[in-house]
Amino acid sequence: MFLTEVFRTATFRITLMALAAMAGVMLMQFGLVYAQMEAVESRRSTELLQGEAELLAQMSPEHLEYVIRRRATDDLRLIINSAGLFDAGHALIAGDLHTWPRGLKADGKPHNIDIYPEEGAAYPLRLLAVTLPDHTILVLGRSFHLLAEQKLMLRHAMLVAAVPTFLFALFLGVALSHRALSRVKEMHEAIDRIMAGDIHERLPANKERDDLERLAGSVNRMLDRLEHLMDGMRAVGNDIAHDLRTPLSRMRAKLERAQSGERNPEQLEAAISRAVDDLDQCLGIITALLRIAEIENSRRMAGFAQVRLRELMDDVFDLYEPIAEMEDKKLQALPSAAEGPVWGDRHLLIELLANLVDNAIKFTPEGGSIVLDVQQKDDAVMLVVTDTGTGIAPEERQNVLSRFYRSDKSRHVPGSGLGLSLVCAIAHLHDAQVRIESGPDGRGTCFSIAFPVLTPG
Repeated sequence: MFLTEVFRTATFRITLMALAAMAGVMLMQFGLVYAQMEAVESRRSTELLQGEAELLAQMSPEHLEYVIRRRATDDLRLIINSAGLFDAGHALIAGDLHTWPRGLKADGKPHNIDIYPEEGAAYPLRLLAVTLPDHTILVLGRSFHLLAEQKLMLRHAMLVAAVPTFLFALFLGVALSHRALSRVKEMHEAIDRIMAGDIHERLPANKERDDLERLAGSVNRMLDRLEHLMDGMRAVGNDIAHDLRTPLSRMRAKLERAQSGERNPEQLEAAISRAVDDLDQCLGIITALLRIAEIENSRRMAGFAQVRLRELMDDVFDLYEPIAEMEDKKLQALPSAAEGPVWGDRHLLIELLANLVDNAIKFTPEGGSIVLDVQQKDDAVMLVVTDTGTGIAPEERQNVLSRFYRSDKSRHVPGSGLGLSLVCAIAHLHDAQVRIESGPDGRGTCFSIAFPVLTPG
């Protein structure tokens, strides 16, 4: 079972492929060495045969015949393995070549020919036949036994080198596969625990030094994101249940009083009207929470395009100026040369600025002012909303961005505490930073949203 799992691992298959590549390279290498050895020996034999033939051709016929007969006792045998002197009819005059080799031509060129002796097996020779001035034919031959010995030694060396190498590579492949299997087994166990409900479990990633650990690290980051989304969904459900309890309970009590009291049309109509208002508040809370969850899950990236904050600010100013004027508050947009092009969703950015302006109008007393501005910094484009309202204490500035948080100063103002949470979610979707500071002279509040500068391309 263990060996079957080892053989099925990618590591072992890669090892086998590496072994096959090594074997192919070794075979090609030894083949090239074989070819080079044979070419070198053939060229060397040709040069030796031609050199000896030139020396022997310069001798007199009597001296040449004597040298051929006495070849076994002189230095000629060290170079020439076979020699023969034949007449024009291929009859032997002297030498150890008893018959004319079949297929040999007296053209002065070397030929590889098999010699068939009267007894024993045939053996190959490199033969050279030269016609002498007296019309006799000198035949010289050189054996391939040295080349055969070298090839035999090369084959043995290849086997001696290849077998231990292949065995070691196989052993290494099995060891690496076993290590990979143990790590994969740990990951499988961690995945089983995650599937069983332990969402805090993570895959063993260590320092992410190899591909498997980097993959485990990516999966862990994905699990962190999924856990965060699940916590967000759970929080949305808890927030909905918690915040809807009060208006629903209030609506139920009002309906019960209307049902048990006098049932004249005016009272019933008033009870129904109050119930509708409470239901609208519930639906508004649900819509806001679902919208925040949708934005936080980054599902609105498809509508992104180049947006000019200056034009966006002018649109929101035109929308809210009459509302501010009706409540005796001054809404103004400062003239600015900063166009403020950013990459984002225009509808979401309008919703962000509208929430900030609506929030500023709510908490600014009569006679106060709200100022809109677009500022250009070196590395950011700033959308700034400043009011002269009640202000936010420094210790509460981070909390007001949370869902349903209501400071003591704002409890008398109608609302659900989700407006700034929606602003924070939209800003996070656009990689923007939300900063809350005091207004001019320490009065009111200044909200600044810093967007990344839109670079060319």
